[in-house]
Amino acid sequence: MEVIAATAATSGGWTWSQTTALIVPFVAVFGAFLTYTLNQRAVRREHQAKTFAEALTAVEEYLEMPYRIRRRPASSDLVRQQLTDEVSSLLARMAFHQAWLQIEASSVAGPYAILVATARAEAGAQMSLAWQQPPIRTDEGMNLGSAYPRDRSTAARADCIEVMRRHL
Repeated sequence: MEVIAATAATSGGWTWSQTTALIVPFVAVFGAFLTYTLNQRAVRREHQAKTFAEALTAVEEYLEMPYRIRRRPASSDLVRQQLTDEVSSLLARMAFHQAWLQIEASSVAGPYAILVATARAEAGAQMSLAWQQPPIRTDEGMNLGSAYPRDRSTAARADCIEVMRRHL
């Protein structure tokens, strides 16, 4: 008799167990989708941050070239070729990053272009002066005494980093 009463009570209505059986899979799918979306966003952000860092590294290496030229071990064809190849490679890397930023992060492209132009102006003039100095032949000569000024590049770098942070 109890079995018949229980069957009669459930046959005509919707129960909480049926509702739960339908809701739980939807909640699970939504949770999986949300987790996937947040993970993908984090991966994209990490990738962009790494690319921004690589772009800034290319500029920093270019700004170091006056020191590398000034500290060259000799004034030979081979040394000149190696250093000018390195400068050319850095210019190509900076151009690559400029193009990438124009495509992928247009809000960052302008400040990065300003940073590159500023670095090229400052370091370019400093490289010209460094080439005019004789090669350093002693350990004591490796200490140049004073740093090449890069105030404008430092300011442009700070502006660029601020825009990069906002973009992330």
